[in-house]
Amino acid sequence: MKSEPDSHLVSRRQVVHTVGLGAVIGTAGCVGGSPGSSSEPVDLSGQKTDYQGGMVIGDHGGPNGQVFYADTEPEPRQGPVQGSEGTENLAWFHTLAHGLFPYHLNLVADGAEATAVYVTDYSRVDWEIPEDTERKKMPAPTAPDTFADATGLTYVIESDVMGGMGPDLMPFSEPSEAESFADNYGGRTIEYDDIDRSLVDGIQMTGIN
Repeated sequence: MKSEPDSHLVSRRQVVHTVGLGAVIGTAGCVGGSPGSSSEPVDLSGQKTDYQGGMVIGDHGGPNGQVFYADTEPEPRQGPVQGSEGTENLAWFHTLAHGLFPYHLNLVADGAEATAVYVTDYSRVDWEIPEDTERKKMPAPTAPDTFADATGLTYVIESDVMGGMGPDLMPFSEPSEAESFADNYGGRTIEYDDIDRSLVDGIQMTGIN
């Protein structure tokens, strides 16, 4: 017999039970990316370090991401990147609003083209958030099967749940799960096409205030 969930935890299982499953609708993103690319997500474990801020992926909570580029070899912004051998066209990140999107937007502005953008899909992750902690955080999974095409996901922003460096975008492939997450933790849902430099800058400033 299954035990009752801890009263101090909210889990993905509870969210799915409440809202059911929604349809996944893929969209092309304004920050670049080509759905259906042959590039597959890689494992981000093993002390790999973020291309934007140099921090170890998986150690700080929140969504992770990775971007494959067509003819660009991305360079780390801070310090050497661990584990990058054989992945010359790939950059990886331990946050979205403070890592992946600022870095990617700058490369796109310089003419880079992404062949695939992958981020953590919390509809694939059996997550739990302790309710009695001062700072709520989502887990930071690194396995390849926890990532999904970023252009087809629904994102929750302005919630009470933090990423690896503060406020972040929380991605879900099931729109109904994103809506339920926002109902439980505040915030609102957006699509990939809504993510631009102004939105990312605003999320970063929220974390400073």
